[in-house]
Amino acid sequence: MNPRPENAPPLLRRAPEALQDFATRLFAAAGMAPDKSASMARLLVLTDMMGRHTHGLAQCDAYLREIAQGRMTCDGEPEVVRDTGATLVWDGGYRPGLWLVEQAIERAAGRVAAEGVVTMAIRHSHHVGCLAALAKGATDRGLYVMLASSGPHSRIVAPFGGKAPLFSPNPFAIGFPTAQAPVLVDISASLTTVSMTREKAAAGELFEHPWLMDSEGRPTRDPTVMENPQARGSLLLLGGCEAGHKGFGLALMVEALTQGLGGFGRRDAPSRWGAAVFLQLIDPAAFAGSEAFVAQTEFLAEQCRANPPLDPAHPVRLPGEQACRNIAAARREGLALPAGTAAALAAWAERLGVDATILH
Repeated sequence: MNPRPENAPPLLRRAPEALQDFATRLFAAAGMAPDKSASMARLLVLTDMMGRHTHGLAQCDAYLREIAQGRMTCDGEPEVVRDTGATLVWDGGYRPGLWLVEQAIERAAGRVAAEGVVTMAIRHSHHVGCLAALAKGATDRGLYVMLASSGPHSRIVAPFGGKAPLFSPNPFAIGFPTAQAPVLVDISASLTTVSMTREKAAAGELFEHPWLMDSEGRPTRDPTVMENPQARGSLLLLGGCEAGHKGFGLALMVEALTQGLGGFGRRDAPSRWGAAVFLQLIDPAAFAGSEAFVAQTEFLAEQCRANPPLDPAHPVRLPGEQACRNIAAARREGLALPAGTAAALAAWAERLGVDATILH
């Protein structure tokens, strides 16, 4: 991670619980139902605690604008489209994505002991946010989870061999428990994300590697190629120009699982910001048993940690370990909030009449 510039604005450090309460009040003042406000605030703060700041409280500005413009449904329940017991399809009605997926995990977790494997698809969800933060809700229950999301309206990533954007970055996550920290893998079919591209462009920075492609199909480090609507570039797929067929395959997998199983996607030409979601929970107890599962996953984790490192100062660590350390540090020392995020939250607090003392 790059060090903060010497002239960078100071970070605001506050107790996570206090920031969660503040964010809950912001969403409630904007018209969101209490259960959804609390869920959104809790998961956004958890995302920041894990160190995924582009998808934490920084998203509040975009979400509150969506609410103000009537593009996020703030109350009610998802419609059950199909329910077979082990499979379930919801229509989310563009309700908050974090809340919807948290509810889906709750519902699936309540069935998985009887079914062994429970699979869900959600169409018409609003933006979902950090998949790893959601996946942790399943691994904390001792379950294996696979979670994927796509934006049927988004055209950001070109298919391998093409130069016109077609896919969304199509993130997916898997998670499973070990005897220590859960393994939480959260990646996308593209080399970078929309949020990181916007962050780089706003800061006037180039990417360290050519992770994008301009409108003519030339690899580039310049994030501003995504800003030109007349000649828009594309995020490169995992594998880049040499092995991008691998990212292409992952993108196709996510589209099929999210949009195909949910029965709503690009074919329907949606025009609003939203998500299609796939969720699967597996109960190890339904197979060789939970103890056997954790014995195997912990052995594998220890073998990874014991592997001779390329750099002795940076031993091998599993995905999810740093997030757990970050959570512990945030609880101990307070959660650091970037000045830009704090300023956006303060502006919304003034607009909505919410006490923002915590930000001063």
